[in-house]
Amino acid sequence: MLSPESAPESGEQPCIQLELLRSSTHLPGRATPTRVPTTESPPKVSANGVCDIEDRILRITGYYGYNPGYSSHRREDGSDSRAETPGSETSSESQSLQTCAGTALKVLGGLLMVLCISSSWVGTTQVVKLTFQSFSCPFFISWFSSNWNILFFPIYYSVHVFTTREKQTPIQKFRECSKLFGEEGMTIKLFVKRTAPFSILWTLTNYLYLLALKKLTATDVSALYCCHKAFVFLLSWIVLKDRFMGVRIVAAILAITGIVMMAYADGFHGDSFVGVALAVGSASTSALYKVMFKMFLGSANLGEVAHFLSTMGFFNLIFISCVPLILYFTKVEHLGSLSSMPWGYLCGLAGLWLVFNILVHVGVVLTYPILISIGTLLSVPGNAAVDVLKHEVILSMVRLAATCTICLGFLLLLLPEEWDSVILRFLANVADKKSEEHGEELTESSVNTRSRSRANGAVSIPLA
Repeated sequence: MLSPESAPESGEQPCIQLELLRSSTHLPGRATPTRVPTTESPPKVSANGVCDIEDRILRITGYYGYNPGYSSHRREDGSDSRAETPGSETSSESQSLQTCAGTALKVLGGLLMVLCISSSWVGTTQVVKLTFQSFSCPFFISWFSSNWNILFFPIYYSVHVFTTREKQTPIQKFRECSKLFGEEGMTIKLFVKRTAPFSILWTLTNYLYLLALKKLTATDVSALYCCHKAFVFLLSWIVLKDRFMGVRIVAAILAITGIVMMAYADGFHGDSFVGVALAVGSASTSALYKVMFKMFLGSANLGEVAHFLSTMGFFNLIFISCVPLILYFTKVEHLGSLSSMPWGYLCGLAGLWLVFNILVHVGVVLTYPILISIGTLLSVPGNAAVDVLKHEVILSMVRLAATCTICLGFLLLLLPEEWDSVILRFLANVADKKSEEHGEELTESSVNTRSRSRANGAVSIPLA
């Protein structure tokens, strides 16, 4: 019997004689027929060099339920074989369903993250306004809230232990994440060199933001703070040599226009102008912090970010604690006794600020970064609703127009780099679909016309 291994390979000329098959299959008791030498024409050779005689032999021997025309060369070509089995189709469908489910969960998680981020930032801003009613010490509030960043790494380690099977002590995990400072880990020199500039920018951002809240409403300050997105683009374009985009230049112009309109609302004088300057300064230091973070620590993972923020909290506690004392003894900020301080507001404010920072840094990993930016933007209408409903703030038309202009610029900055080509491809696909539908409608109308003419007995005469 012809084994599968003895089948001729592609490109060879097989030489198989049928006389050997006849001599080996004679019946017992009958005379063996004499072999008469015959001259046969060479077997037909197919396109891939395999002759059709294999089909004949397989048909005679009945090799494994052979069907005519199903030879080895056709199996190799794969012309008669099914590329996809029902099992593969089922697995592909299950994979597609899993992909869709994962995308849907990611989007839903992102929407929930957006609501949490906007709510925490609105809550932080409004609690600051309530705290200022009985305790007007913005730098102490900023320093006290920044100290809570120390809890960032313990919270990360607790979640890491419950979500993974990896058993590492806190010290081992801390040393692993400290590689952010270098291969040798964190030293005192690197601790001061890497942490000091970021901690100073962090403190300035918070302090200027709180000072602006003493001069302006929460709606105005949150809208002006959204200008940091435009400043990040400008600094990234200049310092990091990011790609130039005309639409982002337009967005930056809109942000600057909104700032000017906000300052013009009260005639460029008084507390309004000072508050706008303080809010813009907070947005500028925030943009500088983010660009420096992207420049030096852009490839950091979540554990390294948690380590870095906790390190900044330690730096703030050790080195910046002298500033509140200096402001107290110089009577710039009157703290009062420890029992008279509103610890409930202070702890609530610090907790909300910590939750906001955790959600921002974790949300970038878990969901789409654009949703995190939208969550920050939604704090503007959230603060506006609270100001109008609770504090009975009247928004002037100039301030409302300035807020809308800044928000529009913020939304333009969220456009991806390839937004123009994406829109062009989308429009081209829409045009192609419309042309196909129009062609199908013309075809159907022509078919209906011919059927009606035939039913009425009309005969169309083709014109030459």
